[in-house]
Amino acid sequence: MTTFPMGPALLFCPGDRPDRFGKAAERADAVILDLEDAVAPRDKDAARKNLRSAELDPASTIVRVNPLGSDEFERDLAALWDTPYRTVMLAKAEDPAAIGQALAGFTVVALLETALGVVRAAEIAAVPTVAALMWGAEDLLASLGGESSRRDDGSYRSVAVQARCTVLLAAGAFGKGAIDSIYGNIPDIAGLEQEARDAVASGFAAKACIHPDQVAAVRAAYAPNPADVTYAEQVLAEAKNHGGVFSFRGQMIDGPLLLQAGQTLRRAGA
Repeated sequence: MTTFPMGPALLFCPGDRPDRFGKAAERADAVILDLEDAVAPRDKDAARKNLRSAELDPASTIVRVNPLGSDEFERDLAALWDTPYRTVMLAKAEDPAAIGQALAGFTVVALLETALGVVRAAEIAAVPTVAALMWGAEDLLASLGGESSRRDDGSYRSVAVQARCTVLLAAGAFGKGAIDSIYGNIPDIAGLEQEARDAVASGFAAKACIHPDQVAAVRAAYAPNPADVTYAEQVLAEAKNHGGVFSFRGQMIDGPLLLQAGQTLRRAGA
């Protein structure tokens, strides 16, 4: 798992609701101030004004801006330069060269939510200023002419699974963090936690939330249980006595398992 310094629970907050900024920042590991989908066109100027006056920690604040090439993006960028916030989530990222040019001076979370963006995931991950990739399920399906990313039982359709895997692999290939998409069924906390557990087991560094009540479930999923932490500590201690593959509690231990043990301790904050 490649780390992302603001994870694991990232909480979206509409840019036109400044009354929620502080609360969102307190509840989550990082807040994503949204200037794009969460804000109606008529309210975008007000959202940018709110951004300029926001008093949040830049180290745990991400600003989602409108897509490159739009007039709204240019206005977002102008507002950003008036703030201390330098981590940007670029909506509907598709063009690697344009990302590097237009967002020079910023740390970029590239949000891949169109077919073209997902197909170019590796190229976008290779951009030096891109720190992480995130994928967006519903926008992706809409770009394909689909109706929903999930089946009636809540599981992802095959095309969404492929996109999720593509983004994760591209991020990992270039040492960038991968952020899992949101879970839209807000009351279904059990389903969210199950999906978040799969995210951490698969290698996603963080998961995005759309409601404060989702934060605890994501954090719980990312926090290893005490038994796993103890095992990781013991196996890493035992590894110091061996120069290669060894047996521990009846299991063969090699390099990949030692890496996993190290990741468990990092998630535990050890």
